[in-house]
Amino acid sequence: MMAGIYPPSILRRMGVGQLGARFDEYYRCYPMVMLPGPERENVNHGGKIILPPSALDKLTRLHITYPMLFELINGSKEKMTHAGVLEFIAEEGKIYLPYWLMQTLSLDPGDLVQIKSTDLPSGRFIKLQAQSTSFLDISDPKAVLEQAFRNFSCLTKGDIFTFPYNDEIYEMAVLEIKPGGEGTKNAISVIETDLEVDFAAPVGYEEPKHSGASTPATGRGMGGGMLHSAGSMAQAINYASIAPTSSTAAAGARAVSSNFLLGGQKLKSGKAATPKASTPVAGASTNPPPAATRKTNGPQPLRLPPGKLFFGYEIKPLRKDGDQKSEDDSKPLFQGQGQSLRNTRKKGPPDVGKGKGKEVADESDQTKGKGRSL
Repeated sequence: MMAGIYPPSILRRMGVGQLGARFDEYYRCYPMVMLPGPERENVNHGGKIILPPSALDKLTRLHITYPMLFELINGSKEKMTHAGVLEFIAEEGKIYLPYWLMQTLSLDPGDLVQIKSTDLPSGRFIKLQAQSTSFLDISDPKAVLEQAFRNFSCLTKGDIFTFPYNDEIYEMAVLEIKPGGEGTKNAISVIETDLEVDFAAPVGYEEPKHSGASTPATGRGMGGGMLHSAGSMAQAINYASIAPTSSTAAAGARAVSSNFLLGGQKLKSGKAATPKASTPVAGASTNPPPAATRKTNGPQPLRLPPGKLFFGYEIKPLRKDGDQKSEDDSKPLFQGQGQSLRNTRKKGPPDVGKGKGKEVADESDQTKGKGRSL
């Protein structure tokens, strides 16, 4: 309908008839560190490039919508990878790439690179491999990678990308992606997708060799904790003498501070000691200095050099209900003998008691009579 109204030149300017066309241009490539303006570290280690403003105008006329993904091709070396776009602020005829992308394509500053628009499927799975064992020192690698993936639009199988963390640069290789295989471009989009991440063993990683000396025993210590063989750290600080269950250091401290190491001393002798005359000195106190207090019981203090931590104290497991009941059942109950607090007398018949009372009264009368006779 529009072809009959407007001439072909006007239709080409309007972009009609180019809905299936691709963006395909050649640019001189340069690393991100050569981008005018302040240094941007996150851009240098991400997966996005910076194009000139003319590229945005052409992408708009070709009706290429978000997300804009591109193929980066080095025809002289027959290498290809994928990237997204961050901004359109480069000089005309130039593009700026992260340094790891230039290494992947074997490009030098000023080389020609071909840029083509493309579409990639949303990724479901990716397998990564760290290029050094220092990646194992990261306490939460999942959170670190989630932060790093915010600077990426897509990932290609076989690429080795970089990301910064704690003033250190880490390299990560893409070993496997899904969906992938024959008929695909071996690349996935990581924008607005639920991506499952798996890790292979880092390059240079060796499984620790377990020797017989480092194998933990299955018995229990006196304090209830598991018995483990002493490591190099425990041997260096002589942990056996300062452990909470050890009384070696505490006994030694009590022996040093004890006043009864030798034989007994008499508090009072036959002859009184003659006091020695002392001349007071001005400015000096006549009171004896206080004795230094020492810790004589309990575990001794653990003094380590700065920058060292020791986690070697015994773990006392919680007592289960079944163990507590079995111990309570083994204890004998009511083992002592009963003792009466008061001896009770048996009461006789009431008549006998009254008779004895009368006899006592008669005897008292007789005694009174005898006392009156002279």
